[in-house]
Amino acid sequence: MSTVLLAVAILALLCLASGALLGYAAVRLKVEGDPVAEQINALLPQTQCGQCGYAGCKPYAQAIAEGDAINKCPPGGAATIAALADLLDVEPQPLDAAEETPPRVAYIREAECIGCTKCIRACPVDAIVGAARLMHTVIVDECTGCDLCLEPCPVDCIEMRDLPVSITDWKWPLPDTRLIASDREQAA
Repeated sequence: MSTVLLAVAILALLCLASGALLGYAAVRLKVEGDPVAEQINALLPQTQCGQCGYAGCKPYAQAIAEGDAINKCPPGGAATIAALADLLDVEPQPLDAAEETPPRVAYIREAECIGCTKCIRACPVDAIVGAARLMHTVIVDECTGCDLCLEPCPVDCIEMRDLPVSITDWKWPLPDTRLIASDREQAA
């Protein structure tokens, strides 16, 4: 019985010593993060889609903290740009896109889907639901239109479609030309 107690005591002392060593190492070797980059990262949509040109939201947040432009995040849109501009105390800029495109979402042609689950694993925001060997579908409200689900699909049953315009996101088109009061006489 005494050998069992001795073994338990030795094991307890080893656990206590290793716990103290780990606690000391955690305090002594602590890695300090950039608090500004962390605040920026909290404002980004966390889709990890790579549309900004970086591998994910955290590298883009680090680049913004180092002085990169704040307008490269299509999934975040104007709301994210405005929040970043407010945080960094800079002027908000329009979204840096080659051309203004309407928001798009993935659409799975369910009759062609073989249920391989490759698109589910590729989706960074879990907007695709389904199970192995069963049809999959896209949750439209969750999809950011990042296109990451298109490439892994072995049967090409996923396509990107424009979101239909609804009353909540419709914008009145501005006229192409503007006349000022002094131009009225010349235009007539």
